[in-house]
Amino acid sequence: MELKGAVAVVTGANRGLGRHLAEQLLRHGAKVYAAARRPETVDLPGAVPLRLDVTDAESIRAAVRAAPDATLLVNNAGISTGTSLLDGDPDAVRAEMETNYFGPLFVTRAFAPVIESNGGGAVLNVLSVLSWLHPAGLGSYAAAKAAAWAQTDAVREELAPRGIAVSALHVGYMDTDMAAGIPADQKADPAAVAAQALEGIAHGLPEILADDLTREVKRGLAG
Repeated sequence: MELKGAVAVVTGANRGLGRHLAEQLLRHGAKVYAAARRPETVDLPGAVPLRLDVTDAESIRAAVRAAPDATLLVNNAGISTGTSLLDGDPDAVRAEMETNYFGPLFVTRAFAPVIESNGGGAVLNVLSVLSWLHPAGLGSYAAAKAAAWAQTDAVREELAPRGIAVSALHVGYMDTDMAAGIPADQKADPAAVAAQALEGIAHGLPEILADDLTREVKRGLAG
């Protein structure tokens, strides 16, 4: 996909990886709707702030009406609560699934007709190495990301005949608020991850593996 001239909707664009993705898309010459639950927190010059709560159906419908020219959807918004599947708060487990699985699904369902009507384009789902690696302490997050990986693969097949490519970005810890408690030497630079993601979109890659840990885990799946 040609990024110059693309019209991108980036969820969770007010901070972290989402902000880097939005900023770099602008540098590539794209128009960017920077979506966030609180659009007043978007401080990226050149971006169009867009109110969007991926867990709220009316919010999604309003975002579609506000961005009728979209050709690229980046499903980046997500949460991590560190919840155990057996002992954790059931509401936190549901919240992770609502945000990390159902959120991208329903935003994609809403924007797919828009992207198709604009001549086709692409969807990027921001996933995780924990799509494939499932430590007990992060069971809720890992389960949601594993489900989102399956969703991405299925949606890719459904959208291909409609001229919409679907890519998955897999990455471990990044230097963002979500991983604030992780040592710096174990975290990837989110700006570098964003650059890899956009290169992958430009080349139509189905999967983008952004760090050594993710590549190692993916290689180990067959074992």
